[in-house]
Amino acid sequence: MSLFGPARAPGWPVELADGPVLLRPYRRSDAAAWSEVRRANRAWLAPWESSLPGGWDEMNSPAAFRWVHRDQRRSAREGEGMPFAVCLREADRDRLVGHINVGSIVRRALCSGYVGYWVDARVAGQGVIPTALALAVDHAFGPGGLHRVEVNIRPENRPSRRVVEKLGFREESYHVRYMHIDGAWRDHIGYAMTSEEIAAEGGLLARWHRVRATAR
Repeated sequence: MSLFGPARAPGWPVELADGPVLLRPYRRSDAAAWSEVRRANRAWLAPWESSLPGGWDEMNSPAAFRWVHRDQRRSAREGEGMPFAVCLREADRDRLVGHINVGSIVRRALCSGYVGYWVDARVAGQGVIPTALALAVDHAFGPGGLHRVEVNIRPENRPSRRVVEKLGFREESYHVRYMHIDGAWRDHIGYAMTSEEIAAEGGLLARWHRVRATAR
């Protein structure tokens, strides 16, 4: 039996991959790599993330990762989240370059969750996060047992909005003062997708492959 329990956490734990992009559960040994990426990307990430109770370096230290990892494991065990380290598979290692989570999962009649993600600026624009999002959504709609996923993004965050728009998420709502981000309550645009919208295309990853092929 899985450590996480099949009844409460369907489809978890799991590793997902497409080309060099690998999604896997976090490990305790990821602390140093996670901290390095987070600290190196302060200017890139801080404007779009929820307000932190301490300084950036403190809240993104290897010690802080231990708390983050415990919280992620609890969420996964309870079936409330599917948190993935986003890695690039290289010759001698899997390099951690980002994060994606299907979180706030509600089951029964709703079967829905929210997706959040970030990526190292040093690999931005290489298709890493669109691939990761497509992998995560296909898994959520399949073994994960969800019917709908939502992504909420600040209007000013054009790179993140381009990710969901390229994948065909619907823009369906505008949330006024939705979340406390970078020191203030910020508006967000709500995007969503249901499993029926991509079933005929063979899944979101298949759609993303076609989009990339057309763009080349």
